[in-house]
Amino acid sequence: MRRAATGGSGVRGGYLMAHEFFSALALMLVFEGIMPFINPRHFRRGLLGAASLNDTTLRSLGLLGMLTGVVILTVSR
Repeated sequence: MRRAATGGSGVRGGYLMAHEFFSALALMLVFEGIMPFINPRHFRRGLLGAASLNDTTLRSLGLLGMLTGVVILTVSR
């Protein structure tokens, strides 16, 4: 498959954006699968622990994760 030139717009720019999105999604799935593959028992305990957290704590952890991701993306670009 041919890659579009960066900075383009229109169809090629849309292709590049979709390519980057699916590449990021694939990488996220790889990282998400590492823990259950390496140590499923520990992963299960972690999920059970997360299930017992109250909504406010879980939202705070989600927000912290999103902000950390935004900072990493901003610094890396």
